[in-house]
Amino acid sequence: MTGLCGWIGHATTEPDTTLARMVGRLSPFPGAKPSNWAMPDGALGGTGLKHAPVIAQQGGCRAVVIGRPRISDSHLHAYAMQHGHAGALIQGYRKEGPAVLRHFADSFALALVDLDKQHALLAVDRFGSIPLSFSETGNGLIFASSLWALNTHPAANSSIDRQAIYHYLYFHMVPGPETIYHNQFRLEPGEYLHWQNGDSRRKRYWEPVFTESGGQSFVEQKEAFTALLRESMREASAGAETGCFLSGGTDSSTIAGMLTAVQGRPAKTYSIGFEAEGYDEMEFARIAVKHFGTRHTEYYVTPDDVVNAIPRIAAASDQPFGNSSVVPGFYCAQLAHRDGVERMLGGDGGDELFGGNARYAKQHVFEVWGRVPRAVKKSLIEPLAFNLPTSLPLIGKARSYIEQANTPMPARLETYNLLERFGAANIFTRDFLGQVNISGPGQHQQRTWDAIQAQSLINQMLGLDFKYTLADNDLVKVNLACELAGVDIAYPLLHDKLTQFSLKLDPGWKLKGQQLRWFFKEALRDFLPPEIITKEKHGFGLPFGPWLTKHTGLQTLVNDSLSDLKRHDLIRPEFIDDMMSKVREHPGYYGTMVWILMMLSLWLKEAKQTI
Repeated sequence: MTGLCGWIGHATTEPDTTLARMVGRLSPFPGAKPSNWAMPDGALGGTGLKHAPVIAQQGGCRAVVIGRPRISDSHLHAYAMQHGHAGALIQGYRKEGPAVLRHFADSFALALVDLDKQHALLAVDRFGSIPLSFSETGNGLIFASSLWALNTHPAANSSIDRQAIYHYLYFHMVPGPETIYHNQFRLEPGEYLHWQNGDSRRKRYWEPVFTESGGQSFVEQKEAFTALLRESMREASAGAETGCFLSGGTDSSTIAGMLTAVQGRPAKTYSIGFEAEGYDEMEFARIAVKHFGTRHTEYYVTPDDVVNAIPRIAAASDQPFGNSSVVPGFYCAQLAHRDGVERMLGGDGGDELFGGNARYAKQHVFEVWGRVPRAVKKSLIEPLAFNLPTSLPLIGKARSYIEQANTPMPARLETYNLLERFGAANIFTRDFLGQVNISGPGQHQQRTWDAIQAQSLINQMLGLDFKYTLADNDLVKVNLACELAGVDIAYPLLHDKLTQFSLKLDPGWKLKGQQLRWFFKEALRDFLPPEIITKEKHGFGLPFGPWLTKHTGLQTLVNDSLSDLKRHDLIRPEFIDDMMSKVREHPGYYGTMVWILMMLSLWLKEAKQTI
């Protein structure tokens, strides 16, 4: 991974020192290579793991592009081959303005600063795979791919947004465009910011539009899909020593097998296991290894490893982040780095593009209720379900089904949300609740849901997950794990052409009855091992709760962190005590909330913030 930062419009007395400090906070990996250009009223900087990013200049205009973009325009592509992507960006911007972004695809973040015209352009790719945050202060603009870097600028306001903390407890991350800080925002996937003489405009240069069509030829679609998959793998693995995360799931196994095929030699694969019942998936990773003949390395994460990793993860996270799978992801990436791997390939995106998450099938079941005649529901079914005692067989399940089915989307997806289950009034202090909108998370999701351009329920849910599952969560997790380990990351399944293919795919082929990702699995049935085709989704889940009940080091870390959290006017101390008393009885359930609160406490300590 790499990062970028800079500003325009702020008269800074020590621009070189300020920029050097910003660049120094872009990456948690100590070996990152920097590049800097600074003037009192404008600057650009960046870091790269292997090479410092190039800052291109044409007249008073400078630009930096990070990632691995693909430029579709033939003239700009040819220019980029000669002068780099940043040079091509300046050329295109001078001719087309922000419209040049329609030619950029795949993984990138970019910044352009024109001091002569007092213009700036910021943008991220279609999935926001590389973050870019910004803050408008006075007549100036500050930006950085890390909030740590942004907040080293003297004009940045680093006061905490309490609503963002509430969102963190709800989503287990802070969904964009908001960040943990007031007046600091993150570009959404496919979005740009155009700044001109103190005025700014944010707009999407790309949005997913789902084509709801059927009647497609399976044979033709299969051939097109596998060809695109191979093309994506070739591009993702080019120019670096490459390895793969391998959980034994459909996506990671596909990536491992395809990399072996396109390289013509065994792919390097890396897996993480756990000595904990119900969490270890190593047997499926080994099935993939045997099937494809990969060069495999595996490691079993221990509770001591978790204790050692948690403070590093909290320190590297530029805002509170609660996905515990970052721990095994980090150890997996570290394993690869020590083996000489420069770039890891992740299978993220397959579920969201092709319909692989279990909740898709579950919500499809609830939609059946909507087709039952209203008169039958109101006069027969509902009276039986709600008037008969729940002790009778199936009555309790029927009542739960009806209650969920009557809840509109997307709110229905949060039926089992931990914050909702515990109750906000039981978790937060009264003073804190008086300063936040407890309906904020639902309103946030509803706005996203309403803007999705899809007709079918499955595509509507995929569109929602493009943001909340991929951009705001899973990509953040894998990026962070790889940054800490010092390896680059690529996501072959998020290749622009594969994305466009999935948007046009028959929605009935993504979820066929109750069969998840039907097309993907059928298209690869002769390629993947049958055990992996039929296995249930799992991934690198961390057995934090079960280990917490037994491991002294974890208990000490948790107790110290939660004691610190009690000093903030945020969480009710009695809620923390009650939760800790119940972890041993229900470690998986309560362990999740313990992790969320622990990571918040550690982040607040790292950021030197008090609520």
